Amino acid sequence: MMRCLLFLCVLGAASDTQAQIRLPTLPGLPLPGATQSLAQPTILNPGGDLRLKRVRQLIHENRKLIEADPNGEPIVRGEILVSAASDTAIAQLRSRGFVLEREQVIASTDIRLLVFKTPPGMVTRKALQELRNADPNGLYDYNHIYLESGSGAPPEGEGAPNADARASGPTPRAGIHVGLIDSGVDATHPAFSESLVHRWGCGGTLHPDAHGTAVASILAAHARAAIYAADVYCGTPTGGSIDALAAAFDWLAGERIAVINVSLVGPKNALLERIVGSLIERGYLIVAAVGNDGPAAPPLYPAAYPNVVGVTGVDAHRRVLLEAERGPQVMFAALGADLEAADLKHHYVAVRGTSYAAPTVAALLAPSLSLPDRQAALAAIEQLAQSAVHLGVSPGRDLTYGFGLVGGTNR
Repeated sequence: MMRCLLFLCVLGAASDTQAQIRLPTLPGLPLPGATQSLAQPTILNPGGDLRLKRVRQLIHENRKLIEADPNGEPIVRGEILVSAASDTAIAQLRSRGFVLEREQVIASTDIRLLVFKTPPGMVTRKALQELRNADPNGLYDYNHIYLESGSGAPPEGEGAPNADARASGPTPRAGIHVGLIDSGVDATHPAFSESLVHRWGCGGTLHPDAHGTAVASILAAHARAAIYAADVYCGTPTGGSIDALAAAFDWLAGERIAVINVSLVGPKNALLERIVGSLIERGYLIVAAVGNDGPAAPPLYPAAYPNVVGVTGVDAHRRVLLEAERGPQVMFAALGADLEAADLKHHYVAVRGTSYAAPTVAALLAPSLSLPDRQAALAAIEQLAQSAVHLGVSPGRDLTYGFGLVGGTNR
């Protein structure tokens, strides 16, 4: 159920691994128990069934590679992520038959991430629980797989799009850099004729995908500058895993890209939370789609992590998308329906979902933060919040639109 929590300005208190970030001059969220009216009738879970269906299909079609965690979320089969574990704990892991599959040092956050394979015959969830019990000071979690946050085409009967990613952006500004963690981008599309796309991932091979290309085209329409696009899927069933996201964040941080758009969603994960929190503490702005599981669904991540800029979507009439998640993680609203974005046929197609709202916010924040800087990041959020068009019924920030609409619509 959607909860009204007391948050000070941006979001709640930071975790132990990151300092608290506040925006003292901005209005807070409603107090617990406060009644909030919505502009549209509440539908309990209009989008969640679609995502869950995708999850079930992904697991069913790739049983040898993917399984479900206790909550039904997809994870890489038999893999446990480990960080902050002592040498003694790691030695004990090896002695019990766990095999180190991969290791990466995330230099930008001073985090060492290990991926262990469970011993043959050991159930993954049992292995994780045993490791957590044996070493409470270490970080252990599943290697969750995150999915795109686009909800697909407009509902049947909805009119043709009124907004166009080709013409929705302001005059190009030199020196704008923005990061993107998503699926592959087709940089040959005309949408990127005024942008420079730096692509990373997949060992240098290219795997253009509809979602990444569409999201990137909306970034390009608003910023028309340098887009640093990390492909974390690479056309593989286990694409979008936590260790892939970690590597992408590390690349972008190594390039000093201060504003990073993530239009992906998944469950809470201890390792991803630590990475995101560490980057935010170092002055990066993480902009993320809140997801399309419905207004009463549990929060999705990374949008719901402390101090991430969570973005919801509205249509051309400034009405929140029925499928959009709601809650204290919503910081801004932007156009997420009645618009077109680039496709893989060098044309433009109608898109819908919070995935396509997030890049507008990232593009609007990018000119104010050329390099990672904590105070500058806070100032950029505050400036954008002051310019937002309030759409809620009650004064101040709310659980549906956050601080309000940015980027405008055509109506």
